[in-house]
Amino acid sequence: MESHAESVKRAVAAALCEDVGPGDINAALIAPETLAEARVVTREAGIFCGKPWVEETCRQLDTRIELHWRVADGSAIAAGDTILTLRGPARGLLTAERTIINFMQLLSATATQARRFVDAIADTDAVILDTRKTVPGLRSAQKYAVRVGGACNHRMGLFDAYLLKENHISASGGIASAVAQARRLAPRKEMEIQVEVENETQLAEALAAGVDRVLLDNHCLADLRTAVAHVRRQAGERTGTKVTLEASGGITLANVAAIARTGVDCISVGDLTKTIAALDLSMRIVSTTCEPLQSPEASKP
Repeated sequence: MESHAESVKRAVAAALCEDVGPGDINAALIAPETLAEARVVTREAGIFCGKPWVEETCRQLDTRIELHWRVADGSAIAAGDTILTLRGPARGLLTAERTIINFMQLLSATATQARRFVDAIADTDAVILDTRKTVPGLRSAQKYAVRVGGACNHRMGLFDAYLLKENHISASGGIASAVAQARRLAPRKEMEIQVEVENETQLAEALAAGVDRVLLDNHCLADLRTAVAHVRRQAGERTGTKVTLEASGGITLANVAAIARTGVDCISVGDLTKTIAALDLSMRIVSTTCEPLQSPEASKP
């Protein structure tokens, strides 16, 4: 697993490579000695996210760019707010513009969506989780944004936890054999094993196999309540038994509160990362000069 810093560097390098290519021919129209000040503003409310990617973009393009942040990741922003002021070589600012806006608008949208779902179930004990339905190459970034929005991360990929779904179970010969094989092959004893179940019979099989978590996919409210009662009854009969129940499938802002009130432990929501509308942000050059811009409080990227 790469570190967070390494992930940010890789994502920014890839973004600049596809946007800038061999060189920004548009920025080349500007005299190299021209300095400028630019502001990033938002046209709508939300939860801001993306600071590490903006700073890394400026670091990779031109370390002379100064960043003056008005908000932090996780801050609530309102329409018309100035998020950031940038000062430095005009060429660097213009080349950075689209990349930094792309990161901020995507990650702020993800954080904003996560906060909506978290707020919707605030009066329950359930936890909102993300999924692997992320933009290819930006999973780490979107999962960071999910945390910024107040929700929690599920597994990062296919390598850090077992999630045995219908096809895995069918190909393995059933729940019991699939779980047994996972136990034999688990690279770490503590690696969680989760099984997706479709009905009460499969739930009983999963519990008998000793799974750590059960995924209740596309269950109606009545079936979720039945599953919760079943697991609680088993926990009462077997001291120390604690199986996590996760609801998934068809989760929306309209039904998530009712699902949380069934007593499930967590709710995984694909819409946190895949069904989002980019926050409306823009960057504008507000002044240019050929004199050095002095600002003692400036922070370098």
